[in-house]
Amino acid sequence: MNYLISGGGTGGHIFPAVSIANALRELDPDCKILFVGALGRMEMERVPQAGYEIIGLPVRGFNRQQPWKNISVIWDLLRSLRQAKKIIRDFKPDVAVGVGGYASGAAMKAAARMGVPVLLQEQNGFAGVTNKLLRNDAEKICVAYEGMEKFFPKDKIILTGNPVRQNLEGGSKEEAAEYFGLDKDKKTLLIIGGSLGARTINQSVIKGLQELEKSDIQVIWQTGKTYYDQCRQALEDSLGSNQDQSNIYCAPFISRMDLAYAIADVVISRAGASSISELCLLGKAAILVPSPNVAEDHQTHNAMALVDKEAALLVRDIEAYEHLVPTALALINNDKRRKLLESNILKLAQRDSAKRIAQEVIKLAKQ
Repeated sequence: MNYLISGGGTGGHIFPAVSIANALRELDPDCKILFVGALGRMEMERVPQAGYEIIGLPVRGFNRQQPWKNISVIWDLLRSLRQAKKIIRDFKPDVAVGVGGYASGAAMKAAARMGVPVLLQEQNGFAGVTNKLLRNDAEKICVAYEGMEKFFPKDKIILTGNPVRQNLEGGSKEEAAEYFGLDKDKKTLLIIGGSLGARTINQSVIKGLQELEKSDIQVIWQTGKTYYDQCRQALEDSLGSNQDQSNIYCAPFISRMDLAYAIADVVISRAGASSISELCLLGKAAILVPSPNVAEDHQTHNAMALVDKEAALLVRDIEAYEHLVPTALALINNDKRRKLLESNILKLAQRDSAKRIAQEVIKLAKQ
């Protein structure tokens, strides 16, 4: 079988796409897989790193602030549709898989027009614009949240969850304590803002550094590479001559997330689809700080799907500077509340998502 996978723009689209490709290759070792992305976007680098071929289209997003500049955007979209048709004629995919993003719109529209069955994967609790526009072209739509009937035809929806990174489970507290230089018996707060970091979360932690240092907990703080120097300096200024006794591990990026999750009692995180899927799978008590800088505020919708089931706490970005650290300290010291969140979030976990999506793709191909 030949499978065409398209989408990208952000890691939240690229990671599920690569995971689906890996699962397809595992279930159908002789298959051929081709990615279609947008020129100049993150997928053009990340997909080849994962071992797959990718072709870029000149498609771009619409400029909502300066509408008069969209004439060239429309021209690039038409060029992308023509190129996508040529790619489909040459590659002859049995199924086309769209995961969201600019390129996905052009590639999936061309595939549907040429009679290729289309499967969409929607990561968020509030459907993205591209997938909403493609809902009538799709045969199946794999989703991560309940209640997606408000965006897609009910008979097309399959609840599969989002693929998560491999090797997140299995770490031990003992190994984690040794790796991070921490105490395995102390309660641990894990703060993550993504690989690039989250400005509001970092500023909120800087404001609360003295509270965190005086508390009887320890902290693993992933700042993101953009904010590391600022955060490191703030930590050094706060500690003064007591740097050797710090209960805070600070790093721009954590490669051993399995160990960070293993020792964490509470996690502070943005509310991206992949992050939430990981927290559900691992059953971690979480405080979610949705990013306000995403399309249609979809991170708040992601977070509320958990908050409404008493499976996580929400601190809004605008309130984080004052309330994030106090909320975290209150939760980590309230065992009853923390155990309730852990129990409820674990119930929302969707396991083997990539494999389940791949099985649906193969079913479509055989039909």
